[in-house]
Amino acid sequence: MENATTIDTGADGEELQTEVSAKSAIPANELDQLTSDIIGALKTVYDPEIPCDIYELGLIYKVDIEDDRSINIDMTLTAPGCPVAGEMPGWVENAVSAVAGVGPVNVDMVFDPPWTPDRMSDEAKVALNWY
Repeated sequence: MENATTIDTGADGEELQTEVSAKSAIPANELDQLTSDIIGALKTVYDPEIPCDIYELGLIYKVDIEDDRSINIDMTLTAPGCPVAGEMPGWVENAVSAVAGVGPVNVDMVFDPPWTPDRMSDEAKVALNWY
C-alpha cells in the first residue's frame, strides 16, 4: 500500500488529520493546500433536502490522499433511503476531481457507523437551528 494522508472527522464532526504509513511523498506545503482545496470542494456539495453542505453535516467519514494523488473517499447519507443516494457519490467525485493536482477520485458509500446528528459541526447545527 502506498503512503497516504487521511482527512477524517470524529463523531462530533471535528476534523482530524493524520498521516498513515510513512511520510507522504507529497511536499508538506502542497499537501496542506491539497487538503484545504479538497475540503473546500466537499463544502460545495449540498444535501438537496437539508440546507447545509455534506462536509459540515458530517457525511464525509474519510478522505485518503495517496502519494500518487489519487483520492479515496468514504461517505454516508443521513438515511440509507435518501432519494439522491445514487447521485450524491457522483457529485462528490465531480467536485473533488475539479481540484487542481488531484488524480483519480473514488467515492465509496458506507453505512457503518450509521450517521447521527452528533456528527454535524457547530456550523451545521447553527444553520439548521439545532441549538
